[in-house]
Amino acid sequence: MPVETFSILHSQSSIRKRICVFDSGLGGLTVVRSIRERLPGAEILYLADTAHAPYGEKSHEEIRRYSLAIARFFVEEQGADALVVACNTATSAAIATLRERYGDLPIVGTEPGIKPALGATRTGKIGVMATPATLAGEKYQALVDRLCGVREVELFERACPGLVEQIEAGAIDAPETRVMLEEWLAPMRSAGVDTIVLGCTHYPLAAEAIRQVMEVPVILIETGEAIARRLATLLGDVSEEEAGILRLFSTGAIDERAVERIVEERVTIEPLALKIEDRVK
Repeated sequence: MPVETFSILHSQSSIRKRICVFDSGLGGLTVVRSIRERLPGAEILYLADTAHAPYGEKSHEEIRRYSLAIARFFVEEQGADALVVACNTATSAAIATLRERYGDLPIVGTEPGIKPALGATRTGKIGVMATPATLAGEKYQALVDRLCGVREVELFERACPGLVEQIEAGAIDAPETRVMLEEWLAPMRSAGVDTIVLGCTHYPLAAEAIRQVMEVPVILIETGEAIARRLATLLGDVSEEEAGILRLFSTGAIDERAVERIVEERVTIEPLALKIEDRVK
């Protein structure tokens, strides 16, 4: 449906840039880590929409409404210089709508790293772990159709319902998580998959568990570094005269100790109540 556009002017001078990042929970913090390494002088605002997590099993209409509410907060209240959709599912469901509404704002999405996986694999057998919504999305299917015509590969796609919840709960090493991973990864292991695309920003947090279940060396592809490079290109020079700033918001309960482990510093979580429209206008 048509959406009202919102025009913003951005300065390309070497000043502190405000980069706003969101995901349904902790996963997008893996992207934040990469951004801070590439752009250490940036101000980063991160929002974990834990009140509506996980996104991966919700409808695209619901995800668009949540994403628009978050974008309004970042752009119209916080003055974002760039917006990062650090969630594969939200990218698939909402990024076109966000770009239509905020046409002058640099908006970077997240998509499964099929392209780098094609360059990394030696066997031509690539695993893809993602949420059900990402694998079913038109954006993912178009990406696969476009890239997999380049060379002959065999994709082993597995939807991983429940893995995000296990990661959010800090239960990566729990027996039930290992059972889930074994179910999803055993066919890849038997087939000789040598490269696995982590098609959700939460999944790098379970990288060691995935390697253990695979039992043989495997290349894991995540997209945080690619997003950080893209931001650096879009934003130009970012002042590094002062240390960067990190602020975190959450719409619901969140594991503060897990946050600190990921970002490697103590942070204050600021509670936030989003104003969500009944439907996408």
